[in-house]
Formats: sequence, C-alpha cells, structure tokens
Amino acid sequence: MNREAVIAEALGLLDEVGLDAVSTRRLAKRLNVEQPSLYWYFRTKKDLLAAMAEAAMTPHATAPLPTPDDDWRDWFLDNTRSFRRTLLMRRHGARLHAGSTPTGDLDRIRRKMDFLVASGVPERDAQMAMLAASRFTVGSVLEEQADTCPGASADLPADVPVIDHESAFEAGLALILNGLVHRTGAYGWGDPLSRCGVAPE
Repeated sequence: MNREAVIAEALGLLDEVGLDAVSTRRLAKRLNVEQPSLYWYFRTKKDLLAAMAEAAMTPHATAPLPTPDDDWRDWFLDNTRSFRRTLLMRRHGARLHAGSTPTGDLDRIRRKMDFLVASGVPERDAQMAMLAASRFTVGSVLEEQADTCPGASADLPADVPVIDHESAFEAGLALILNGLVHRTGAYGWGDPLSRCGVAPE
C-alpha cells in the first residue's frame, strides 16, 4: 500500500457511496488494513479529502496548455468545458472540489493567465474571468449532481421552463465570455461567441 493507492481507493469509495459516507473506517475496510495505518499517509480526514480533490482533477490538470497560436476565446471555452467534464467524472465531484486549493496546479494557472494577458486581455480581467468561470462551473455541476430526478421536470407547470444542464451551462459560459470580449474590445462576427449562439452586440 502507498499514498497513491490509498487515494485511488478513496476515490473508488466516493463513487460507490457518495461524499457524505466516505470515512477512514470504510476506507480502511476497503483496503483491508487497520484504520490507524491510514494516518501514516493522512493525519486527518480533511487531508485525505484534499488529496482526493487534487487527484480527481488529474484529467483537467494534465490537459494541454495553450500555445501562442491559440485563439484565446476558443481556449477559454475549451478550458472551462474541460473543467466541467472533469468534475462530472466523479460522484459529488463538485462538492469534493469546492473549497479546495489547487496548490499543485499553481504553475499551470500562472501560465494560463500569462497566455490570456499576452493575447490582449487585461490582467485583472483575466483573473476575474477565470475565477468567475471556475465558480460558475462548480455551481452548475453542484446543481446537476444534486438533480437526482431529472425526469421530474415533466410534472412541472407548463409555464416553468425545463432546465437542460448542459444547455444552461453553455449559455452561462457564453455570457461570461461575451462580457470578457466587451472588456477587451475583441469583437467580430464568426468568432467563438457566434459558435456559442451568442451574437456580439
């Protein structure tokens, strides 16, 4: 048994029983070890959850970084969609991630910021846009993963709109990007906004 094996089993346990039921006792039983032996790797459950959150982000954290030839608007959309897909890979992935600090990803975040700034996005706007997109995505996935009865919308009154999670996410993401484009003055029909179904004003 090693640290990586413990984390992998903990994520398997998460998918099986959900975040509220994850415990060191259950994890030790799953690993067929005594519970105190887990403290060799993680002193507290909080430490374990932080490591799980970081490991769960691996698909997004290992995605290719932007290159100077990339269109920053296309990249902004793709990067946020990658984040959403990764959160959805794990049961309660958004809850696990919420409040975590991406200490292992800081260099990648800086390089993403540098790319946006080099593409003409003001530094403060780049920071706030990335933060807004991240929090919007976590909130969207929280709602989606909490929707245990997706078919229940059929029972709603006729004047209540049916919410499709992916469509709602794409619409909100387009609005964030639209606002950022306004801040930078990077207009032009045929750009990623039009491909999102949002026409520049």
